[in-house]
Amino acid sequence: MKKELLLCLLAVVVSLSVKAQRVYSTKIAQVKFISSAPTEDFDATNNQAESKLSDKGQVMFGLLIKGFVFENDLMQKHFNGDEYMQSDKFPKAEFKGAITNIATVNFAKDGAYPVMVIGDLTIRGISKKQSAAGLIIIEKGKVNTKSTFKIKIKDYGLKGSEIGTAIAENIEINVTAKYE
Repeated sequence: MKKELLLCLLAVVVSLSVKAQRVYSTKIAQVKFISSAPTEDFDATNNQAESKLSDKGQVMFGLLIKGFVFENDLMQKHFNGDEYMQSDKFPKAEFKGAITNIATVNFAKDGAYPVMVIGDLTIRGISKKQSAAGLIIIEKGKVNTKSTFKIKIKDYGLKGSEIGTAIAENIEINVTAKYE
């Protein structure tokens, strides 16, 4: 009888100490990139990025390259073509990482929480470590995120003839997500 009571008490203690992980997700995160080059400025937006964020700090974004929309159809064609993104050969980009200071975020309390994210960004089949500052905003139980960072496009194998003149060597990326 004592053994059964002890096992029951141990099970209660273990279940109380193990907190279930909460995962927030969306299929309509926005990823926008901005190129400010000596001869031309342009941007493109993808409103169909998928993302998951756990309250333990894991974060993931994934998107189809062809989902980026430009003001100019010709720019979009060149972007997806063989000289630049080769989106038929490399259809997806993704980021998988972790928030290094997730303990500072209180998912139960409204507020804006500065965070640092570190992980692997994969573009054109090439993965590179990236880090970015971001913000997790909790409002009425809803979770939103924002981040802006820059990447060197040559790090991802882009070698188009316009890089450095009409296309910036460093592209600014803005990411926003509203999670369910």
